Amino acid sequence: MKKIAIKLAGATAALVFVFSALSVSAQDSKMKSKKDIVDTAVAAGQFTILAKALEAAGLIDALKSDGKFTVFAPTDDAFRKLPAGTIETLLKPENKEKLKSILLYHVVQGKVGSGDVVKLNGQEVKTLQGGTVKVDTSSGVMVNSATVVKADVWATNGVIHVIDTVLLPN
Repeated sequence: MKKIAIKLAGATAALVFVFSALSVSAQDSKMKSKKDIVDTAVAAGQFTILAKALEAAGLIDALKSDGKFTVFAPTDDAFRKLPAGTIETLLKPENKEKLKSILLYHVVQGKVGSGDVVKLNGQEVKTLQGGTVKVDTSSGVMVNSATVVKADVWATNGVIHVIDTVLLPN
């Protein structure tokens, strides 16, 4: 598989989320992590569609790199909410660039976990796809229309925040 380089230049916004749903403190889980983002997601067992999509888009090597990433990872159930046939269509080789764009819309530069979410309420954060996602903390933590259902899944090269909806760029 060809190694994909992701341009990480430009201004970045700090993403921080306060979430108390974890049984282990974020610092403890951060220190125990020995897997990169891809391996951490695969081991969780609820991201099989995301893993297939990352492979089809040629992004596995990029997300296994030493870069620091914050990933809003849609679960398999989130992908199943898409209209019938959407996943199969996106996984076709001729749709690689569109799939890559959608997946990079779920990734923000930097390894940032829980913390200061109130400061980001209503703000837009730039993604590696080039678009922005809006953070809303007025009722839980939302990224665009997706709810963060679990935060601070630490990996050696970043952090995963699990979401219940696939984010689609405009």
